[in-house]
Amino acid sequence: MRQLALCDEEVADTEVIPLYEGAEEPRPARGMRRAGWLLVACGLALLPWLYVLATGLPATATAAHWPVAWVGLDALEALGLIATGLLAARGDRRVALAAAATATLLAVDAWFDTTTAAPGGDLATAVAMALGAELPLAALCGRLALRTLSRPA
Repeated sequence: MRQLALCDEEVADTEVIPLYEGAEEPRPARGMRRAGWLLVACGLALLPWLYVLATGLPATATAAHWPVAWVGLDALEALGLIATGLLAARGDRRVALAAAATATLLAVDAWFDTTTAAPGGDLATAVAMALGAELPLAALCGRLALRTLSRPA
């Protein structure tokens, strides 16, 4: 009689077949593969655009809705942290999605805070926030997402 087991322990008179050892990943559906290659092509197409932006944008710019942009970003971060925390506390595997999105938002916030800050006190505050809060929280969320994805369902 064949029995599926989650461990490699010896069981008398029973052949144990590990569930995860030697298992192959299923091949993605054709539509998923096409979507993947389309995304790769779009990413590659953006590379020349980066040069255009780097050489053509002015050194300074004025944003009409500056406060709305920052409040919106921080509100999304707050929602992401709350959702990630609640899903983690419940042991829900969907925490990987919330954690990955939240880590991205936090890293983007750190990037834009430091690159748009005026020299002096503003820059020092932005760097302190990035190193003391945003990037450590992003690392925690990223670790949580990776740990969740790496453990068996």
